[in-house]
Amino acid sequence: MISRYKIPRGKPRNALPDGVRQDIRWRCSRHPLHSPEALVKEYLAAPGDKAWQKFRKGYRAELTRRFRTDRAPFDDLAALARTQDVYLGCSCPTQSNPRVDRCHTWVALEFMQEKYPDLVVRFPDHQPLD
Repeated sequence: MISRYKIPRGKPRNALPDGVRQDIRWRCSRHPLHSPEALVKEYLAAPGDKAWQKFRKGYRAELTRRFRTDRAPFDDLAALARTQDVYLGCSCPTQSNPRVDRCHTWVALEFMQEKYPDLVVRFPDHQPLD
């Protein structure tokens, strides 16, 4: 199973999901699903519908490029998610991006679901941040 989780700040370790947790924020550039820094910063500078569509399109294009260039890390992630619970981590939702369905982890889950239809993919509730 593959899903996502919010990387907590200052919370006890027992608040984290059981399973393999992988940080895929832009600072973690070794992960095949990491978000491109420039796209993230541009989106967060002025979030909105148009900015989200631009981010989503750019991030999907980058994931597709990475997948075509070096598929092995994606295959490895899918293989891991077939045997263990894998959680993709990000800081969203936040004040500047309160919708979890407008987080790159959501797009990454869609991408993995498309490329590996046999994977169990769990999308979180996309309730806005209170």
